[in-house]
Amino acid sequence: MKYAILGDIHANLEALNAVLEDAKKQGVTHYASTGDVVGYNADPKACLQIVRNLKCATVQGNHDYFAASNESMELFTPIAQKSIRWTRKQLSAFDRKYLRHLPLILDVESFTLVHSSLSNPHRWSYIFKRRAADANFRNQFNPVCFFGHTHVPLAFIKGKTTEKGFYETLHICPGQQYLINVGSVGQPRDRNPKTAYAIYDLEAQTVTLRRLEYDIETTQRKVRAAGLPFRNALRLASGR
Repeated sequence: MKYAILGDIHANLEALNAVLEDAKKQGVTHYASTGDVVGYNADPKACLQIVRNLKCATVQGNHDYFAASNESMELFTPIAQKSIRWTRKQLSAFDRKYLRHLPLILDVESFTLVHSSLSNPHRWSYIFKRRAADANFRNQFNPVCFFGHTHVPLAFIKGKTTEKGFYETLHICPGQQYLINVGSVGQPRDRNPKTAYAIYDLEAQTVTLRRLEYDIETTQRKVRAAGLPFRNALRLASGR
């Protein structure tokens, strides 16, 4: 059994299609998402429909939450606020209900999904440092937890001193715990513009990061045509 773990799709249809084409070639059988299916880019409805059709196990991200509600967004940047206001207008009542009812934490097989952190997931905190990873590990009961939110592929391994590092392939060893960010499908921020996702092979017990070229120019044209913030399009080419 192979799971494609998709993080931060952010309404980028071209990137999502590239990922799904690659996942099929890699023999992926199941799909899971660490949230933020919508936001920033111009195809929220199409991406939501694909995720639903895949029967993708999905948790709620902060953009999903605010796009599905009318709550104040004072903690967001002006660009993110404008993007969410635009996204709200594109979504049907059914879309918003789907996003609103996504769980913050979800156990699948022998792994866990969360968008931000298992410690206070509703606060949408970021995990970049070991201290934040240790707080997550105190609430982690499965060997592997996949998270998103930072858009940066990064792995932490719990031990006497929590190890942190970038990865290409991780071998999941019995008795250890792993906290793994799979990067972003739709808006990478590690200075690599290639779309990112991970494959978790449950039989081989490996997690492999995949990076792929996709049609960035088409995504950028759609963002500009929709009247979304120009920076949303600009940052795609630099992976920032």
